[in-house]
Amino acid sequence: MIPPRSRKLSEFKVQLTFHGDLPFFLKSKRAQIERSLSERTSVKDVIEACGVPHTEVDMILANGEAVDFRHVIGSPTSIDVFPVERNRITSFQENRLQIPEIRNFVADGHLGKLVRDLRLLGANVAYDRDAEDRQLIVVATAENRALLTRDRRLLMHSAVQHGYYLRSQNPLEQTVEVIRRFDLAPRLAPFSRCLRCNAPLEPAPKENVLGELEPLTKIYYDEFRRCGGCGQIYWSGSHFEKLQRRIETIRSRLEEEA
Repeated sequence: MIPPRSRKLSEFKVQLTFHGDLPFFLKSKRAQIERSLSERTSVKDVIEACGVPHTEVDMILANGEAVDFRHVIGSPTSIDVFPVERNRITSFQENRLQIPEIRNFVADGHLGKLVRDLRLLGANVAYDRDAEDRQLIVVATAENRALLTRDRRLLMHSAVQHGYYLRSQNPLEQTVEVIRRFDLAPRLAPFSRCLRCNAPLEPAPKENVLGELEPLTKIYYDEFRRCGGCGQIYWSGSHFEKLQRRIETIRSRLEEEA
């Protein structure tokens, strides 16, 4: 009979090896950790007790066998924990725990500049500066969005299926991180989404927006787009040039780190 979780066992050792950049989350920053357990524990709980959110883990091997987060540890075990990596070649490909094709996101309230960058590039990012943790979790789960945050405890919530912990505090570096983590570069569509509300932009004939334009804008510009959500009007004015430079900076950084 399998002993229930509440029944104490003889103390046993679990050896964890964190691969790739996962030691970033460890207090010691060392790739190997040994933990002592005295009860049956899910491998998810063992890993997160070390400080690594499950959303950062793409593959787990327990004594060389691929397992998922529900796998229970009840005896001495060697655990290898792997991060999400592009173009991973492995015999355990079907055992990957993360879905790299996530294309929709929700960001917590501290990431306004990152959100603006991602929307500028055409990414679908839900954002409410005042959203509480529970609201972020609801949006992430109900709309199948990856949660972007620098709150690792939030990513450890059992309801969160997809997410990413931003390593940098710099918005430009954060943008590059997200693009690389979710392989967004081939799908970027700059100037296709509203920076304010995230809705797609639609072509707007000049005669349909003429009454909402400033005098000089009416004279010098002929092509416009309108947000299908909030109604904001966009055109290629001086602000467009600034945004274009931002896009070029992001692309240059991606090329540098390729």
